[in-house]
Amino acid sequence: MRTGFVRAAAGLGVLVVLTVAGWLVWVLPGPQLGAVLGVGPVDGVVVVQECHEATDEEGYATGTDCTGHYTPRRAGEPARAMLLDTAAEEYRPGSAVPVRTARGRAYEFSGLAVFNYGTATGLLLVPFLTLTAYLAACVRRRNGHPPEPDGYLFAGLAGLVVVIVLGAGIGFLVSIGRAIL
Repeated sequence: MRTGFVRAAAGLGVLVVLTVAGWLVWVLPGPQLGAVLGVGPVDGVVVVQECHEATDEEGYATGTDCTGHYTPRRAGEPARAMLLDTAAEEYRPGSAVPVRTARGRAYEFSGLAVFNYGTATGLLLVPFLTLTAYLAACVRRRNGHPPEPDGYLFAGLAGLVVVIVLGAGIGFLVSIGRAIL
């Protein structure tokens, strides 16, 4: 009886952990990642007024941001000033850049943006997926004893490293692809 309860609780835990992980990705980096990756049609065009090197709260460089005038594609939406976050290049004033919007900012497909938001998403997901794998292993165990957690801990740490390396590699390939095309 105890073994069945433990397995059922672990199975429910898998569902809860995956639901929380999906919700956090949807709420935190999801909209920006979708905009950066080009999910959906172009929302409008930003006519660049000026570009500058952006910094984070600690003063570290985070890429190029451009300010400009956003004109939406859909009729009925107001044109307004908008920030092009993590621009692919430092555009000249007057350049028209097709963008997708998320949370009041404009985004385009760029290597640094793919690295930033893809890595943030991966770093958010890896701990949840590691916990899910551990709970799933608890469900599969028939003797009622949980598996040793050491391997899952090291797999989670390795997953974090892989996410960073993979994000950097994909961001680099996107940058090269944009430069060539």
